[in-house]
Amino acid sequence: MTTGHNVHLLPQTDQLRAMHTVIRDKDCSREDFVFYARRVIRLLLEAGMDLLPFTKKEVTTPLGTTFYGLEFASKLCAVPVIRAGEAMEGELRDVHPGIRVGKILIQRDKETKLPRLYYKHLPDDIAERHVLLLEPMLATAGSALAAIDVLRESGVAEDRIIMVNFLSSPEGLRRVAAERPRVRIVTSAIEDRLNEHAFMVPGIGDFGDRFFGTTDSGAKK
Repeated sequence: MTTGHNVHLLPQTDQLRAMHTVIRDKDCSREDFVFYARRVIRLLLEAGMDLLPFTKKEVTTPLGTTFYGLEFASKLCAVPVIRAGEAMEGELRDVHPGIRVGKILIQRDKETKLPRLYYKHLPDDIAERHVLLLEPMLATAGSALAAIDVLRESGVAEDRIIMVNFLSSPEGLRRVAAERPRVRIVTSAIEDRLNEHAFMVPGIGDFGDRFFGTTDSGAKK
């Protein structure tokens, strides 16, 4: 299902809504949060890889007959935005063992309030690859756009970037569509809005903190 410009929303099944109900609950245990978040992440990664180009490939089955199938047409790599994006790495390696993985660290400057690049380490041939940009939360889109620009400056074509995103705000989606219209986004939910503090509503809390258990984000330890 596609909503808006280049936004691919997971099918809003009862099962997906049930998993969101568990992980959005402020009383959800960290164990349940991680378990159900990983299930949703797996769905997102599969949907993201389905957007990649494929070429035809024939193989011979154990019965000696020909199966007319497909294979990935291009090289792939993943780039998590540290730290929340790293929550997606485990599932990605299960889905695509041996995948090249780069890293980007972007944080908001306390004085300017603008996103600032602190660290990047990318495959040398990233310009030749399609990139899964792993960024769970898309609120104002400031950090996401900064990460996209790091990839573009490294030679990655905009239409080769697929952002794998857990939650999205309408405002963030509109901004990415306006400023980087060829980037595709896969998300599991589009929230109602941003509140006055730029938090998504109804929201999920701080995804990275709840997944890694580093601070009290409303999830029981």
